[in-house]
Parts: sequence; structure tokens; C-alpha cells
Amino acid sequence: MTGIPAIASARGLTKRFGRKNVLRGIDFTIPAGRIYGLVGQNGAGKTTTLNALLGLTDYGGQIEVLGHDPFRNRAKLMNQVAFISDVASLPRFLKVRELFDLVSDIQPRFDREKANVFLQGTDLKPDLKIKTLSKGMIAQLHLAVVMAIDAKLLVLDEPTLGLDIIYRKRFYRRLLEDYMTEERTLLITTHQVDEIEFMLTDIMFLHDGAIILDTPVEDIGLLYAQLIVGKDKLVEAEKLAPIYAETRLDQTMMVFENVPSEKLEPLGQVSTPSLSDLFVTLMQRQNATPGEA
Repeated sequence: MTGIPAIASARGLTKRFGRKNVLRGIDFTIPAGRIYGLVGQNGAGKTTTLNALLGLTDYGGQIEVLGHDPFRNRAKLMNQVAFISDVASLPRFLKVRELFDLVSDIQPRFDREKANVFLQGTDLKPDLKIKTLSKGMIAQLHLAVVMAIDAKLLVLDEPTLGLDIIYRKRFYRRLLEDYMTEERTLLITTHQVDEIEFMLTDIMFLHDGAIILDTPVEDIGLLYAQLIVGKDKLVEAEKLAPIYAETRLDQTMMVFENVPSEKLEPLGQVSTPSLSDLFVTLMQRQNATPGEA
């Protein structure tokens, strides 16, 4: 990533709620023009991290987003940032056109004409009240609003929560095809990492307020390997110290870290683990070694 400017960075980021350390001194840098997936179990610190980046909460440590301290300069920052917290966050008492009026008043980079273009071909009409819309239609409306904002950073916190799989896939594909450019950066948290794997350039796993993986997706194959091994080679494979193993019928799936593929290939079928399999692997390892996160 050398030479690519950072959209957001954090150094020693901490956050406490009472006695609980929600974020425990994390460091990260998000370059421009990337699609970052932020993944973690409930309570891992995903939403707190986003809130800190957006200036919605105070924090310890240092954060810079688009050249601003987000907590001190939130008004300036939000001129260049769009945010979807979830599909239920739109004011339900408004009509569609009234929502566009509201966004026009508070977001100078909102292009109303572009938003209307994004709604063409849908069942969304200007005089429909948001409270009458289905979850899928609300997702369409929310996406039209954010895609019509000329923002450098788009932050999505579980944006398809509660939607069926058809609407989820449609949401992400439209976002990728109609919104993403080299000048824009997306930061997404989700529990359905397998559904957005196709679009991610980078992945960050959070566990108990700490980062346990932060890497470009293209580099995962350099760090981790998945092996499907039969019973006849099982003992030999175990000697290479897999970090995760799961038996499926008469075969065992193993995940290895920093083990050369030439050592694994004679033992069975070698591939790069999916993000969801890798997430399960690293969560299992963290849960087995408490206090080392």
C-alpha cells in the first residue's frame, strides 16, 4: 500500500464502557480506494470502532479521518462521509420526497436528480411514506440516498440486517457497480462475510476489542492454507501443526498458518480458505487461548 494516501487511521484506539474495555489499543490504516470489511462477533467492538471514526463517541488514542479529528471536527468530516447504520434508521414518518428534501438541506453533496435516477425501475414513488415500505424497499431507498452523495468515504454498519438473501445480494452488487470508484472508500461491517467476500479488497477481524487480522484479501493465500486430507494422511498432516481442524465424513479440513504449500500438496487438496472459514478458525483459536487476543 506504499504511496496510497490513507483515508482513515487509528493509533492506540481505546474505548471503555464502565469497567469493560471495548477497544484495547488498536492500530489500523485504511488506504483510499479500498473496500474494507470489518468483521467480528457481537461485542467485538465493530460498531464502537465505526462510531469513533465518525465522531459519534469519544475515545482514547488518536484517529484521523480525511485529515480531521472526527470527534472535534465532525461537521466538516460529514461533508465528505456517508453512513448507513442499518436499513431501519430512516425517519419513518416522512414521505420519500420529504426525505430527499431533508437530505438536501443537511448534505451539500447530495444530488437529488441522481437519487431519483437510482429509483427508476423500482416501486418507490415520491409520495409513499417510509413507514409503509417493506424492508427491501427501504434498503433500495437508503442505497439511492447514499449513492447520490458525492462522498469520499462510505461507512456501512450491518446495512442489510433483516433482509432476505435476494435483497442482500442486490444491495451489494448495485453498490459495487453503480457507486464504487477509485476515489471512494467503503468500510463495511457485517455478519454475512461470505456474501461480501467477492467485493472486498481488505479484511479486518476484531476479537474482544483487539485486531487479530488486518490484511489485503489477495494476501490471505500467502498466510493461510486449507487442506482437505483423508484418513491415510491424517497423522502426517497433524505433524505440521494445523491451527484448526474439522472432520467431515471420512475427510478432515485443516487450516494452516505460514506452512508452505509444497509441504501440504502431497497430503491432499490445498486451497485458500474462504473468509468465513478463516474467521471461524481464528475465532476458535482466540477462544482457546484467552487473554492472548
